[in-house]
Amino acid sequence: MMRRLAAGVAAAAMGAAVLAGTATPAMADDEGRTRLQIDVNPEPAWRGQPLSVKGKLSVKCDEDYIDGFVSVHHADHCDETGTWHHLGWKRIVILFKPAGSGRWEHVDTVKTYRDGSFHTKVRARTSGTWRGVFEGSRHLAPSEGTDWVKVLGHRHRH
Repeated sequence: MMRRLAAGVAAAAMGAAVLAGTATPAMADDEGRTRLQIDVNPEPAWRGQPLSVKGKLSVKCDEDYIDGFVSVHHADHCDETGTWHHLGWKRIVILFKPAGSGRWEHVDTVKTYRDGSFHTKVRARTSGTWRGVFEGSRHLAPSEGTDWVKVLGHRHRH
């Protein structure tokens, strides 16, 4: 009996995963409000120098939310301010729009760590806006953050 129950739970989870992977996320009124912070350093940067793209994804803690097998109720797992919970294992898309351009270019896709932080390194090419995007999920609203970075000419080596 327990084996049948476990198999049923596993099958339901797989079905939900397949459905979630193919369907557009449902946008309900009771979604957790998310916040994506992004910071690109150094500022300004030299062309060709490595840039560090860092950030953190959080959800507002004054409302209960459930996402898959993750459940947070009120402020029991919030950060030091007691209002935001850090979201781990979520996908963040990193985009770049060069100054003067109207098009966003895909740079990288990363997952947040357990504490909601993410990090990647890229080479500085030109000045422009960096953008991190969390596309949301069934119970979490989408969010994004941006950071503008000026890139200077080639660094001369002596």
